[in-house]
Amino acid sequence: MNDTPGWASPGSAPSEGQGAGVPRPSEPADGSGPAGNWSPTQPPAGQWSPPSAPGTGPGAPPSTAGWGGGPKGPGWGQPPLAAKPGVIPLRPLGVGEILDGAVSTMRAHWRTVLGITLTVSVIAQVATILVERFLLPKPAQIDRNATGAEVLRQAADSAQSAVFNSVPSMLITMIATLITTSVLTVVISRSVLGRTVTLSEAWAEARSRLPQLLGLTLLLALMSAAIMAVGLLPGMLIGSAAGSGLVLLGFMVAFVVVIWLMVRFCLASPALMLERQSITTSMRRSAKLVQGAWWRTFGVLALTGLLTFVVALIIAIPFGVIGMAVDGEGIDSALTNGSADFGWPFLIVSGIGEVIVATITYPLSAGVMALLYIDQRIRREALDLELARAAGLPGYDTRS
Repeated sequence: MNDTPGWASPGSAPSEGQGAGVPRPSEPADGSGPAGNWSPTQPPAGQWSPPSAPGTGPGAPPSTAGWGGGPKGPGWGQPPLAAKPGVIPLRPLGVGEILDGAVSTMRAHWRTVLGITLTVSVIAQVATILVERFLLPKPAQIDRNATGAEVLRQAADSAQSAVFNSVPSMLITMIATLITTSVLTVVISRSVLGRTVTLSEAWAEARSRLPQLLGLTLLLALMSAAIMAVGLLPGMLIGSAAGSGLVLLGFMVAFVVVIWLMVRFCLASPALMLERQSITTSMRRSAKLVQGAWWRTFGVLALTGLLTFVVALIIAIPFGVIGMAVDGEGIDSALTNGSADFGWPFLIVSGIGEVIVATITYPLSAGVMALLYIDQRIRREALDLELARAAGLPGYDTRS
């Protein structure tokens, strides 16, 4: 029984090794296909053969023949022949190709990508600034002359105030991320096929899935919060030094479990958007696709997170420094009473930096997630055949 959904609706791609009845593509009529439809990394004609061991070929030194190829021709280390109608070749992808595909989508569809990310980022940043300025209480002040228990009390009040003040910003960011992710997933799915899509078309297709995507995000957040609560609660109830150690141990165990679950369900979002599945079905699809590739998926996500963090630092730090330079009152407040109460100049300048950061990092994160999903389906379910048919490439059976 085949339970694998197709690209946008249930189809015939094989699942878990079920390959019966799936037609294989024939060779293009001219051996190469139309210009622009084939990957530039394919091997030259007549040179795709098993290489001899390094240094054992007739007159071939170790540096020119063998498993990795050389000046006399590519070896088995070269990528296989693959159609490339869009931003990625239709075959299993490497980490670099996933990142390059996300960046290529930003370049190829920059009007649509820039339109959605810039609009959402500006609205979200303006809302965050207004909420922080007019609705949230001022941060708790710390008396530098306090001693003993008073220091602990003020530190606890300050931490509680910081957590409370960060909740509205987190909610606004979550909504902005949901909107951009939903639209950009549609854009990326079209760019893989080499097709263009306008912002209005992408939004019209994505908006019907926003409630389900919101439900999925909230469900994953509640799961993470519940796991962290279970890990921390025993130590917090015990108290004393033994309780502190148990809190630390519970936090580490719960953190590992949360990371494992988040990676396991990381492909639920693109599955929900592209397969039009329910929340629970999308989570099961993600778990199935990530099975056996957890560490690879974790590595790609960690590398993407590191790249976005570095980009955020490179852009945000200069804007933060400029903002503090033009807003002397905030610095004076931090030096005198320990509470940085920055004014409009700092908020506006730093907000511009946050908009630029979001405009760059949102498409990168969404692109990597969507291409990871596509890559896993190519590896496990021969989605490359469905994509080639959908792209209308010659040499592929177009029958349903």
